[in-house]
Amino acid sequence: MIRVPEVRLLDENNEQMGVMTADQARALARERGFDLVEISPTAVPPVCRIMDYGRFKYESKKKATDSRKKQHVIEVKELRVRPQTEDHDLETKLRQARGWLEEGNKVSVMLQFKGRQVVHSEIGLKLLQRIAQELATLAKVERPPRLDGKRMVMIMNPLPRRS
Repeated sequence: MIRVPEVRLLDENNEQMGVMTADQARALARERGFDLVEISPTAVPPVCRIMDYGRFKYESKKKATDSRKKQHVIEVKELRVRPQTEDHDLETKLRQARGWLEEGNKVSVMLQFKGRQVVHSEIGLKLLQRIAQELATLAKVERPPRLDGKRMVMIMNPLPRRS
């Protein structure tokens, strides 16, 4: 639906055909068996191209699908600990977090307090600092530990990989 009186026309081989009326451009496209597609509507005059619109839509959809396949979506994985988590259990959780960070995912460390444990939030802070120190070779702290109700949350971002 081209509503401007004049357009700059490109043919099916991307060669300039000059400035002409929209009706002339439509007639030329119909004569060649193609569609008239507006490429750059903000240009003065707008740029239109003679092309097979169905094929253009198919190819652009295919490009979009290919680009989605190639991109890596960063997920935020959650590691849950408690103030009284024992050393061996913590090592197991840290091993899991290392794997996630090596895959390139962010890790959210969530420390859950129970009952009145929140009064001693310094214990939780020390535990989260220890976790950050253990994972310092693989990640940096994006958001430092912050108390939110009865939970303390810290987010870690993986360091860029050295190639």
